[in-house]
Amino acid sequence: MAVVFVITLAMLTAATVISGSPVTLTLERAFPTNHGVELNQLRARDLLRHRRILQSSNGVVDFDVHGTFDPFQVGLYFTKVQLGTPPVEFYVQIDTGSDVLWVSCSSCTGCPQTSGLQIELNFFDSGRSSTSSLISCSDRRCNSGIQSSDATCSSQNNQCSYTFQYGDGSGTSGYYVSDTMHLDTIFEGSVATNSSAPVVFGCSNQQSGDLTKSDRAVDGIFGFGQQEMSVISQLSSQGIAPRVFSHCLRGDSTGGGVLVLGEIVEPNIVYTPLVPSQPHYNLNLQSISVNGQALQIDASVFATSNNNRGTIVDSGTTLAYLAEEAYDPFVNAITATIPQSVRTVVSRGNQCFLITSRLG
Repeated sequence: MAVVFVITLAMLTAATVISGSPVTLTLERAFPTNHGVELNQLRARDLLRHRRILQSSNGVVDFDVHGTFDPFQVGLYFTKVQLGTPPVEFYVQIDTGSDVLWVSCSSCTGCPQTSGLQIELNFFDSGRSSTSSLISCSDRRCNSGIQSSDATCSSQNNQCSYTFQYGDGSGTSGYYVSDTMHLDTIFEGSVATNSSAPVVFGCSNQQSGDLTKSDRAVDGIFGFGQQEMSVISQLSSQGIAPRVFSHCLRGDSTGGGVLVLGEIVEPNIVYTPLVPSQPHYNLNLQSISVNGQALQIDASVFATSNNNRGTIVDSGTTLAYLAEEAYDPFVNAITATIPQSVRTVVSRGNQCFLITSRLG
């Protein structure tokens, strides 16, 4: 049960001093007292207030975030995009480890038909959108995708296409289309729901691996990488949104979070620089500590290099992964910290701790 606390103020006066002279400021009600206030009105007001933490000279593009971190529930975060004319809604996984936005096509082989996430899956049909067009091999955007390995080209049909293989062994292939994306743009606390922009995205006609499973199925993947084929880069090049995004994940049981194309202004955020000139979002991980004690791990294990070593931030990956040189000391340190009274079991070759209450 949700409990809502409403504090009603008849009228307050606040006194301050400017250049030695007292000035009285009058604070009035946001809502009148002669009738009750609907919960949706309060939520709408709070939503506008919360949006004031978003900062950009051109406004920001806002996306609702669903899902949780818990791998035993959802194990992923996803959002909703609207594509085509008339617009069709698609639920897509948020993935900072890839560049391209793609959704399942009406001709897809191996695409799940239902989802255990209690969402309705849709399939993109370019023939039903009046603003849809195919991307040819001669298109400049296709050439940009080829240079970043996000696109391929077939001389047989002059069609710009793609084939992606993800780290979990799943994969997808299809072709590129251009169509309208409908956006919620926030500017100075107001929302313009009628904004839109043409974007290039993938139409998946074949999927494999975990992408074919229905238990956590979504309509596609929304890549938030740095290359030109990413929606971030496309909207930035059109002057619609800044080339920066903010992705805050809620780590409790309610899940969700915040995802905007723009900057979040929050004084309590701790920042860390990214390693420049890398295909992914690499961090300078320096050490790992357990219970305040730094582990004896050679710093070179974390160093970013040209052979795909280093530490990246990837919202599309459920678990955190460590190199063996760091993993063994880390697990050993945690094991030594757990009290002997805690029951342990081995599940699929991994040692697990069964904890029924918070450790002191």
